[in-house]
Amino acid sequence: MIAFLRIVEVLLNIVWWIIIVQAILSWLIAFNVINTYNDMVRSIWNALQRMTEPLYRPIRRVLPDFGALDLSPLVVLLVIYILQTIIIPSIAQSYLTATYGV
Repeated sequence: MIAFLRIVEVLLNIVWWIIIVQAILSWLIAFNVINTYNDMVRSIWNALQRMTEPLYRPIRRVLPDFGALDLSPLVVLLVIYILQTIIIPSIAQSYLTATYGV
């Protein structure tokens, strides 16, 4: 069980960094530092979009429309932080207490 929780933590950490990279890349594209006419930039951008869109879609349905401001990545990062700092450690502690009496 602890190994499974560690794997979940690693996957959440990977998702965290994917969202951060996507945010930085979107700023670079918005300020025209890099553009999507470059094939490599376009392929990286499309890959990041495909990875994160399923996470953002349900949140975008619930959040009100803020125009050009998209807060769904911030909400996903907040959920990941809560999972990593509160929920996963409490599950691990409950499992250890029930199994080993620690």
